[in-house]
Amino acid sequence: MDRRSFITKAGLAGAGAAAATTLAAPAIAQSNPKITWRLTSSFPKSLDTIYGGAEVFSKMLSEATDGNFEIQVFAGGELVPGLQAADATAAGTVEACHTVSYYYWGKDPAWALGAAVPFALNARGMNAWHYHGGGIDLFNEFLGTQGLVGYPGGNTGVQMGGWFRKEINTVADLQGLKMRIGGFAGKVMEKLGVVPQQIAGGDIYPSLEKGTIDAAEWVGPYDDEKLGFQKVAPYYYYPGWWEGGPTVHLMFNKEKFESLPANYQSLVRTAAQAADANMLQKYDYLNPTAVKSLVANGAQLRPFSPEILSACFDKANEVYAEMTSTNPGFKKIWDSITAFRKDHYLWAQIAEYNYDTFMMIQQRNGKL
Repeated sequence: MDRRSFITKAGLAGAGAAAATTLAAPAIAQSNPKITWRLTSSFPKSLDTIYGGAEVFSKMLSEATDGNFEIQVFAGGELVPGLQAADATAAGTVEACHTVSYYYWGKDPAWALGAAVPFALNARGMNAWHYHGGGIDLFNEFLGTQGLVGYPGGNTGVQMGGWFRKEINTVADLQGLKMRIGGFAGKVMEKLGVVPQQIAGGDIYPSLEKGTIDAAEWVGPYDDEKLGFQKVAPYYYYPGWWEGGPTVHLMFNKEKFESLPANYQSLVRTAAQAADANMLQKYDYLNPTAVKSLVANGAQLRPFSPEILSACFDKANEVYAEMTSTNPGFKKIWDSITAFRKDHYLWAQIAEYNYDTFMMIQQRNGKL
């Protein structure tokens, strides 16, 4: 091949490559369109771990799309009240929310099953059910009737049983107790004589201090320490049997989500799962230090007695029997959870339980 012919052909090839590059740009731009959404949280910024889940999610989406998919996060109350986050999203007031689905159980008990209900699964069990047991699809089947699409976006791990002004040793001690507790737990506790109270987070401390209520549940050591409950209700009970592994959800307006390009939908699912794992990891890291600090400042740790736990378990099953007999949607999801629950705790007691128990004994003996 002579030099002139080579240069001519090389030039054509170079022009072709340049043209291909020019043509590729619009295709990339089309697959990563510029989108800005608003997300309303159910949580205040002061609860940085649970509120922060939405910020982690938003940051990951922005980074993965070179800033083309931006989701602005607003704290509860900035755009809409925290407990109206899902309603605002379904209505299209905002495109997304970060919330806990059991907040809306009063509209339909099935709402609660995507998050946590008494004596269901722990955090690992909920994640296993959601991601590999069909839980995400089952819950989205329900959410679709509400105009929403949802994916797990956080978990606190098993919560504490709450703060009490006096010791609770027997089931009889629950009779007439005024307790800030809601949702399923309130319905179960009501069957044991407790008087459930619906009180906003900021009003719990003064209510305990004045004796307007006798007890209150919140989340766990890291979040509870910020509110100073040990000063007015020193008995800190565990476990929070009503929230063994509460899933926090990222929810999206169904029409808006389905209009996203397929790659954006995939990124939403991926970033949500990352935020889900990150929140649980962060709580697991922060709670040990917080519980030591609480005890040092007056909190007195107390376990619920086996008698109380057994009575609550029996009453919870009464509630489930009532709900499954009248609500087919609830029954479909609950049947899936309970079927997996049997196997989950069968496996958990073999290796995990024995390893953890041995290591806990070493900790108590001062060997760790």
